[in-house]
Amino acid sequence: MQNHRVVITGLGVCAPNGVGVPAFKEAIETGKSGIRFYSELEKLKFSCQIGGMPLISEAVKSNYFTPLQLRNFNAAGILYGVAAGVEAWRDAGLEISDEQCDFDSGTIFGVGTLGVDKYRESIYKVDEGNTRRLGSTSVQQTMSSGVSAYLGGMLGLGNLVTTNSSACTTGTEAVFLAYERIKAGKAKRMLAGSTSDGGPYVWCGFDALRILPSKYNDKPAKASRPMDADASGFVPGSGAGALVLETLESAQKRGATIYAEIIGGHSNSGGQRQEGSMTAPNPIAVKRCITEAVQDAGISATEIDAINGHLTATSKDDLEIENWSEALGRSGMDFPYINSLKGMTGHCLAASGSIECVASVLQLKHQFLFPNINLERLHPAIAERVAESRIPKVKTPAKLNILAKASFGFGDVNCCLIFKKFQ
Repeated sequence: MQNHRVVITGLGVCAPNGVGVPAFKEAIETGKSGIRFYSELEKLKFSCQIGGMPLISEAVKSNYFTPLQLRNFNAAGILYGVAAGVEAWRDAGLEISDEQCDFDSGTIFGVGTLGVDKYRESIYKVDEGNTRRLGSTSVQQTMSSGVSAYLGGMLGLGNLVTTNSSACTTGTEAVFLAYERIKAGKAKRMLAGSTSDGGPYVWCGFDALRILPSKYNDKPAKASRPMDADASGFVPGSGAGALVLETLESAQKRGATIYAEIIGGHSNSGGQRQEGSMTAPNPIAVKRCITEAVQDAGISATEIDAINGHLTATSKDDLEIENWSEALGRSGMDFPYINSLKGMTGHCLAASGSIECVASVLQLKHQFLFPNINLERLHPAIAERVAESRIPKVKTPAKLNILAKASFGFGDVNCCLIFKKFQ
């Protein structure tokens, strides 16, 4: 069994508050929200009429797709994923050959729901008896592996090219699976990430569950409130994040910029047992996921400087903090710094983990903590566990060496990664 060191050499992102890494980095440093009001949701009588979707210009589209590829194209998730994935590949300084297949490089690029708008368009045509007018790309725009297939072809990837899907854990899990593949010597490089469609046909089920906030339609930027006493549900979002993972040997041989190192991780399920269910985490499994990730990284829990949490602005935020505290054996002033990106982006569903991994790596590389925006009154149960000074409300310079990132998803699934500043 080989045991290669795995580093991150490229980043790409397509988030509600910033498209492209430079814009995204500035947004998270300044606490910029990407949550907006959508009149379409009001017209469709949604209770929650706000959300987060990346603002994609025609110029950005033309930077990643040819005019021919854009003909009859109507798959936002693939657009987001390709934009983030190709940006990460270019950022890593990797070449794209039009002739040769790169058998050392692959991709694991996850999805939740994909091609919803194209499906809807296709259903209308089929019901009207116009099946032959669907076009030649309707299948690839709606199949679950559409985004990895597009990226595989655009980049000429010859190693594993696949798509994972584990609800809100998808993005973090994709990075973990890519890390394991490289560590085992089965690939030199992997593009890891995830993407999610947005809009009414993705968000409708959550609105029906009454787990989205409805009292902030006139002030959308204030709606997503992780860890706040007045949090009233998660704001739905969409987008994509991508990271190029590579063996240390390959990165150093190329003279690549190294953003950070992944030193361990773990994924598991709570089996929907004990307190776990389709929509709620089993705390035993969550704590086990964290402790086994720490063990896999070969570090002590006391070495973790910061946590980028899942923290969705629901009633489960205080339970997540309790799980972190008990798993790490740390509380009060001894608790690591912790923040949640979802105050700025909303909950980007299957894309959340990968976008948050990009944010985590940027914090390590540039030695800062982004603010927990909209945190005005810390939830009392969280205040009992964690000193408020460990939950930054403004951008905070910090000496960060090790950062833990976790995601928890519907179906009672969990994943935790341990990132380290590259030495």
